[in-house]
Amino acid sequence: MATLRRLREVPRHLLVCEKSNFGHDKSRHRHLVETHYHNYRVSFLIPECGILSKELKNLVMETGPYYFVKNLPLHELITHEFINTFVKKGKLILSLDKDTYEETGLQGRPSQYSGRKIMKFIVSIDLMDLSLNLDSKKYERVSWSFKEKKPLKFDFLLAWHHTGAEESRMMSYFSSYGIQERQPRVALSTASELQCPVLRSGELGGAPGAACSAPELLDWLGAVFSNAQLNNEPNNFVSTYCCPQPSTVVAKAYLCTITGFIVPEKIRLLLEQLCRYFDEPKLAPWVTLSVQGFADSPVSWRENEHGFRKGGEHLYNFVIFNNQDYWLQMAVGANDDCPP
Repeated sequence: MATLRRLREVPRHLLVCEKSNFGHDKSRHRHLVETHYHNYRVSFLIPECGILSKELKNLVMETGPYYFVKNLPLHELITHEFINTFVKKGKLILSLDKDTYEETGLQGRPSQYSGRKIMKFIVSIDLMDLSLNLDSKKYERVSWSFKEKKPLKFDFLLAWHHTGAEESRMMSYFSSYGIQERQPRVALSTASELQCPVLRSGELGGAPGAACSAPELLDWLGAVFSNAQLNNEPNNFVSTYCCPQPSTVVAKAYLCTITGFIVPEKIRLLLEQLCRYFDEPKLAPWVTLSVQGFADSPVSWRENEHGFRKGGEHLYNFVIFNNQDYWLQMAVGANDDCPP
């Protein structure tokens, strides 16, 4: 089964839609999840469901913890002890305005979304390479910049990719900076008599009178999770949106939203469990999993530069069908590369 990919340009946004099957050897679902690092909201919707399974509920309740550190000096992230203890691989990426960039004295590159007048710069520092050469001129210059030339401080959210002793070490390591442990916020609800689009796994672009398209579904999901009214009543001055056609009414639908700092491997586990939802016969023909990234993250996927001044969107959505086919939708704002 080949993967079908479509691009759709809408004002100030780019939406990529593709379909494949989880059993297909060239399926990209795992790669796309694992390389979208900075996730702040995860939502899923299950039609014809009133009670969440024990397995799914346990995963939902185990998406944390994460940590908050206020006014952390940037030089703390380039010490050998920090890198050796917490960083397995990766880069420190800074998105700086022109004045701050010049004051750091570091080498970077202009933002690709700067326009004619360059007002933003990107600085990338390979932390593993830096830690292996503590006597190098490069390390000395970065350390001098962060400690003396321009001692930058930021508020940080931190998350660990593997549970275990490392999390308690993180609390003790940053104890002098008042580190706080936080748990993601979980919202569970059911919707009764919900009007849902009719979908066909093989019709990504929809079929007139027979099935709705992937972009129509994404708009509908946004309305549902925003608690918008979908009946387009004439006296409703908040929203005139209505469910795309054709549609069907489900007796109940289960909605879950998790908000915090959620690492990719937790999302991968949720995706895998939602795929197993159809191991036993269900009334629902499909379920969805939606993931939104932090609007002000310096990157979207992998190390792709992300801009947020005109919206900050970078998100993806899976539609998981009962035959293990799936649709994958990825959307970014105007100041972003095309999703991978």
